Amino acid sequence: MSMAGNLRKVTGLDRVGGLRKVARLAQRRARVDLSHPARSPLGSAVVNCVMYQDGVRVPGGHDLVEAVERVRKKDDGFVWLGLHEPTDQEFAGIAELFDLHPLAVEDAVEAHQRPKLERYGETLFAVFKTVCYVEHTELTATSEVVNTGEIMLFVGPAFVITVRHGRHGSLGPLREELEATPQQLAKGPAAVLHAIADHVVDDYLSVTDAVQEDIDQVETDVFAASGARVDAGRIYQLKRELLELKRAVMPLSRPVQELATRPIRVIDQEIQAYFRDVSDHLLRVSEQIAAFDELLNSILQAHLAQVSVAQNEDMRKITAWASLIAVPTMVCGVYGMNFEFMPELHWRFGYPLIMAVIAVGCVTVYRGFKRNGWL
Repeated sequence: MSMAGNLRKVTGLDRVGGLRKVARLAQRRARVDLSHPARSPLGSAVVNCVMYQDGVRVPGGHDLVEAVERVRKKDDGFVWLGLHEPTDQEFAGIAELFDLHPLAVEDAVEAHQRPKLERYGETLFAVFKTVCYVEHTELTATSEVVNTGEIMLFVGPAFVITVRHGRHGSLGPLREELEATPQQLAKGPAAVLHAIADHVVDDYLSVTDAVQEDIDQVETDVFAASGARVDAGRIYQLKRELLELKRAVMPLSRPVQELATRPIRVIDQEIQAYFRDVSDHLLRVSEQIAAFDELLNSILQAHLAQVSVAQNEDMRKITAWASLIAVPTMVCGVYGMNFEFMPELHWRFGYPLIMAVIAVGCVTVYRGFKRNGWL
């Protein structure tokens, strides 16, 4: 029986529909690399299951249980099992086979966990938040900028189990890179853990660089001549998306620091040196996010100040024009009173004189406001 066929029994897929479809796809695994999500069996949580010895992928089909027993007894190689959004039923057999802690299994199935690192006996359970930048032609108040997912890892002396949640974060290309460097893969499951951590943090760097371009564009628009007309919702949306990125990055600092410094049985000291490099990259991302948050706060305050200044300018202009209108209103209001004896009321040149007085008064007031910058 092939390893993929044995997985159907372990995960309980014999009790669900679509068994024959999964079996047919599993038999063609030698010709199809299931590490890519687009090629994974429909209806199955199992993306890939491979055994490695001395850093080299063991070709051909193998019984999963026998492969696990083999690497445990001989202390030679390990098994890498990849899953995508498994159900409780699919994960129950795997948890029993690898003796996984129920609390870690519950977290891996339910997802929506904070980045963390936990130890259960000889097994490490790590949670990483994956992020990707959502391309958009123009940033609006409703644009999605950052999309997140999760990768959970169970790392033991002879196995690695990766559980992925979300539509992105495929580990297929990463698996191919590792297989191209068998000397690194020969260091065991800890090498896979480091590669995934490094891959996730590198994605953080790429996303922060892309977010910086959006921030630069918003900053340019705010400080342009028409900056007061910029939609403040764009700035708030960037802050919300930056908060999503912050939730993925900030809690990961402590787990990576533990992997880099604290003695852990399944992590070789040589691998810990690589985790220190990951920790440095993660620190750089954290500093960038903190700087972005401060910059967005400054941009928002500057925008609100511009809006306030623009409103004051509008009120000054309105006040100035109202003052201009008050001059003829006052004169006409006086001569509109119903009195019989008023100066120049029956004089032939009374009307032109009053019009001239109104015009001179308006011009005088206009020039005064213009000189003071109100108009």
